[in-house]
Amino acid sequence: MFDMFLNSVTLFFKGKLFQDMNMVIRQTFFGVAIAAALLIIAVKAGLTLWIAVLATSLISGAIQPLLFKNLKYR
Repeated sequence: MFDMFLNSVTLFFKGKLFQDMNMVIRQTFFGVAIAAALLIIAVKAGLTLWIAVLATSLISGAIQPLLFKNLKYR
């Protein structure tokens, strides 16, 4: 199991894991931007920081499968 993990990490950093690395970077940036915006909105709405981080991480974690559903592996 650990060998499979190391192999995937190695392929990722060599740029050989995904067919379209630009799409991976774009979707990752989009997910980070959504999470940052949600966190700022939650804090400005008056939530304490730890509740805002918890809510934002749950929402942005739920969005990840939608963002990465069309990625193709090599």
